[in-house]
Amino acid sequence: MLNKILQHKLKVVITILIVLCFAIIRNFESQLFYDPFLNYFKFDFKNLPFPEVDYVKLFCGLLVRYLLNSSLSLLLIYALFQDKDILRFSAFLYGFFIIILLVLFFVIIEFFPQWNWLLFYVRRFIIQPIFVILFIPAFYYQQLNLKK
Repeated sequence: MLNKILQHKLKVVITILIVLCFAIIRNFESQLFYDPFLNYFKFDFKNLPFPEVDYVKLFCGLLVRYLLNSSLSLLLIYALFQDKDILRFSAFLYGFFIIILLVLFFVIIEFFPQWNWLLFYVRRFIIQPIFVILFIPAFYYQQLNLKK
């Protein structure tokens, strides 16, 4: 196992650097992005009304954060698999999901304030690199099946 790690040391180093970048984004999220929901979801939000938001700043903050996480995720996927088809497919999925998630996010805020639990999960998919956690095992499994 150690021998395999040494063979792929560049992949390991790049992976560690990207994971550190994810951690930095997460650690400095309150300084880097406008998101009044950071504090809202830290407490018992089930019976609280949504905080006042500046929609333009919130949209820009969510979009920039998603783009940062997506870019890092795409770098990670390419570093691990070094396959341009997988990279293109992943980029397409990230583009598709941001449209769906942002529309859903703002529809919930405007028309369904009682669905704050759903907003919690939609927002989580926007601000966290959850898709890469799903994509890497799926692509790895696909490559294993193609080798058979």
